[in-house]
Amino acid sequence: MSELGLIQLFQFSDSVLPVGGFAFSNGLESAVQTGIVHNADTLKAFTRDALYQAATGDARAIVATCQALQTEDYSSLVIENDRALYHQRLNEEGRLMLVRMGKKLAEMSFAVTEKPLIGWWLEKIKSGEAIGTYPITQSIVMSSLGAAPREVLVAHFYGVAMTILSAALRLMRITHIEIQKILFQLNQEILSFCEEAEKGGVEQMASYAPVKEILASLHVKAFTRLFSN
Repeated sequence: MSELGLIQLFQFSDSVLPVGGFAFSNGLESAVQTGIVHNADTLKAFTRDALYQAATGDARAIVATCQALQTEDYSSLVIENDRALYHQRLNEEGRLMLVRMGKKLAEMSFAVTEKPLIGWWLEKIKSGEAIGTYPITQSIVMSSLGAAPREVLVAHFYGVAMTILSAALRLMRITHIEIQKILFQLNQEILSFCEEAEKGGVEQMASYAPVKEILASLHVKAFTRLFSN
């Protein structure tokens, strides 16, 4: 990437980007409450599982969308990917996270960049033609800024990891140093996650994570909770 493209990628993949990510733990809250995650090692394993789940699911829709955007007839393809990704998410809170963060990202990035492609997507969301899931919106925003598909994938995986690790600081006894150590170690596997995502298209999205789905269902009716999922 160019220097400008790189700094823009940093900006729109920042963990404190105001798109509502702070309100979601990506399943970690229930995992901590039930004792599945209780120390640095189990947190690392939980985060790695989430990254692999993303690689075989949402990230495949990202690759397909980035490729579709390079064609003239991208509109219908992108909307189809958006709907396929949304309906692939089983739990209610997961779908809520996808839609809220997707719309927020579209609104914020268009207000900041005024890119026509992002404006087109925001209109599709407002009109109801598109659901506006976060990974698809992320693909559109970063592609409009000149990011290649692999670079969009890297930003997405970073966001998945940081959503969980940032939530961990509020949910369990763990230090900032331990969080950074986990992130650094998981980053060593980023190539394998990207390659997994590139193996299949939208029709091959898969998400076999039964424990996480059960935890999500428990979280919906939890008596006390800090996060929206």
